[in-house]
Amino acid sequence: MLARRPKESREGYSVVIATSLLLLVAMILGGIGAHVVGRMRSSANALDDNRATLAAEAAVSSFKEKLAATVRDNAVWDEAHAAITQGDREGWVYENWGKTSEDYALYDGIVLTAPEGGKSIAYLKAGMIDSVEYLGGKFPVQTEAAARPGIDPIVNFFRNGDDIIAVASEAVQPFGSQAQDPTYYVLSFFKTLTSEVVAQMAKEHQLPQLHITDRPAGDLLNSPLMDVYGLEVARLAWPSAAPGNTIFDEARPFIAAAVAILGIYLVGVLFAGLSETRRLKSLADRAQHEATHDSLSGLLNRLGLIEGLDRLMQVDKSQMLVLHLIDLDGFKAVNDAWGHAIGDQLIRLVAEALRDVNGDVLGVARLGGDEFALVQRGSADLAEFDNQVLERLKRPFLIEGRTIEIGASIGVACRDDAGNAHELLRRADMALYEAKEMGRGCAVTYHTDLDRQREKIAGLESDLRRALQNDEIQPVFQPLASAASGDITGVEALARWRRAEGAIGPDAFIPLAEKCGLIDILGLQMLRKSIAASRAWSPLSLSVNVSPIQLCNPNFAGDVLAVLKEDGFDPSRLTLEITEAVLMSNPEQARRSITALKSAGIRFALDDFGAGYASIGTLREFGFDRMKIDRSLVQAIDDGSTGRNVLTATISLAQALGIPVTAEGIESADQADVLRIAGCDQLQGYLVGKPMGRDELASWLASSIAA
Repeated sequence: MLARRPKESREGYSVVIATSLLLLVAMILGGIGAHVVGRMRSSANALDDNRATLAAEAAVSSFKEKLAATVRDNAVWDEAHAAITQGDREGWVYENWGKTSEDYALYDGIVLTAPEGGKSIAYLKAGMIDSVEYLGGKFPVQTEAAARPGIDPIVNFFRNGDDIIAVASEAVQPFGSQAQDPTYYVLSFFKTLTSEVVAQMAKEHQLPQLHITDRPAGDLLNSPLMDVYGLEVARLAWPSAAPGNTIFDEARPFIAAAVAILGIYLVGVLFAGLSETRRLKSLADRAQHEATHDSLSGLLNRLGLIEGLDRLMQVDKSQMLVLHLIDLDGFKAVNDAWGHAIGDQLIRLVAEALRDVNGDVLGVARLGGDEFALVQRGSADLAEFDNQVLERLKRPFLIEGRTIEIGASIGVACRDDAGNAHELLRRADMALYEAKEMGRGCAVTYHTDLDRQREKIAGLESDLRRALQNDEIQPVFQPLASAASGDITGVEALARWRRAEGAIGPDAFIPLAEKCGLIDILGLQMLRKSIAASRAWSPLSLSVNVSPIQLCNPNFAGDVLAVLKEDGFDPSRLTLEITEAVLMSNPEQARRSITALKSAGIRFALDDFGAGYASIGTLREFGFDRMKIDRSLVQAIDDGSTGRNVLTATISLAQALGIPVTAEGIESADQADVLRIAGCDQLQGYLVGKPMGRDELASWLASSIAA
């Protein structure tokens, strides 16, 4: 047994140590708990005190805003401004404001402060008073600051004995006045903070025992009321609710019970926390997936693509990456023909096709609409890779029994010296733009010339803006002749841009103006200049080309009619020439503009007929007054009987519809004879006359008449 004592002693010692440790832990936890409870009590008191302070400030702010709004409603008033500055000021002020102050809830009195040297008017409860005597010498400082139109009402507090008075001032002005007139009258409304007013503020903002004091607040919470100089006039004071103390007293009996169940609670919290952590992690993963993936196709979106590219570029700076931007050709037509539901299914099928198009694909993304992106590992066989993608997208897609065929254009950018994903994406986007400009259905790899080309276009755009500002683009005029008699019947205005660096053709600057939003300005400039020049050539008709973008502008018809009215030009002399492009891109707006202008007497000609897809239905639907045959049909006369037959059939079509025909590009007498025999009634081209400036054409017309 003696041999066992040491063991028993050691076991007892261990129990004592364990018990002591448990007691120590309990004491520490108890101390922490007591500290926490104390902090909670003081924090609750502080939070409520802060809430109450904010509520008091809100109460004052709300009171001032109501008074300011009342002043604003009465000061910014055309009738008030006219009556005060031009009519019976004193009578009007009394009837509209002074008399009202007797029992009006929003203000107790009003002051109309006259400009320097004028007589001010003041009422308190409908009785006249001296405003400075009642409100004090600081009041003129406020009215002087408020005597400017366009500024918000100025609101401050003033003292009259034991009364604290809120005053709002604003210049009396007509609605929308912006002038800086030093003679503005200033309207001031004032309201005394009576015990009833303060009680209402206390009720609205939950501030029991709220009152005004001018003594140190002591243990009370308070909020200052400031005068026009930012000095304290008085204080709003109220006792602290001390909710922390109340809560602590009520919770005291339960604290002991809370300690007993604390352990169980902590275990429950632990398990609940672990479960919630797993749930939040799942939600975060899902949110991250939704933020970086396209919901329709399941592919990466633009953000996901950029993040993935940056990650790849940082992990292995030597790895060669190639970005292929893919724009579907014909996708809009699918949406228009079959609806967006079929378009969405097509997007999903394209996404599946791109996922499996090649084993070198590291990632696929949908950047929006019908634009996709492929990230390729390595740069070998780029042409073969892109051809593989193009061929895959050319294959028909079968959707709900419909066979849908589309194509694609591809812009390619290699990593090379691109420092980040944004730069790589920019380069691929430039290459894609070039691919679409080349006619679609092809792939273009980025090269530095594209940047230089873009800079050149940007420079040309800047030059075009400057040219429009400096009036550098001028019209020239090409004569139109009767096919039967050879007499000059009209002229067509053509825009020309001549500059020191060399002339720029309309086939270059007009598309540029359309892309950069300058075509409306350019078109109206040309119309106005052409009308001014041709006014002296009456009764010759004037033909002016109109861009499809102009015609799609809802303001186009009104702008044209305004120019005609401004210059006194007969609308029946004006013919606007449009191409079929506008009729296909926005037929409804085109119809509205054409109808409005035709009703004013303006005629319309369908330009370049035979070079596109305009149909008989188009000619009938829009009621064109003239059809202009494209020069390609005229030049086909010299190619043999086939060209002549096509031309003759085209003219016969127009005659059957009762539409006169103008032929462009007439360069020889043989062409003129063929067109005359075929039934063309008007000729245009170098055989008739070249494009000429205003003065040159005037001389040419004079010599033609003399001859």
